[in-house]
Amino acid sequence: MYTAFGLLITAIALEVAATSALSRANGFRDPAWTAVVLGGYALSAWLLALVIRHMSVSAAYAIWSGLGTALVAVVGVVWLGEPVTAAKVAALAMIVAGVVVLNLQGAH
Repeated sequence: MYTAFGLLITAIALEVAATSALSRANGFRDPAWTAVVLGGYALSAWLLALVIRHMSVSAAYAIWSGLGTALVAVVGVVWLGEPVTAAKVAALAMIVAGVVVLNLQGAH
């Protein structure tokens, strides 16, 4: 199970990196950055497919999409100069809370 979580964390990191590189891909007109984006998404999806062999797809996808979304928002604020608003913080808190609740529900 620890291996599955390690793969899941790697899949999330790749998805966040690929999403963060989207602006550099310049609408997929820059071949190098386009390769980074598409390669990152492909590797992330492949790792997610490996993860669901060892945990439920609902829990794996909830963690992957929820934490990925939250981390992309953090990257946007920290490195891409996006503003921090109360609504953004509240939305991120709800995403994380949703992931936690889904995992607790799956543990029973």
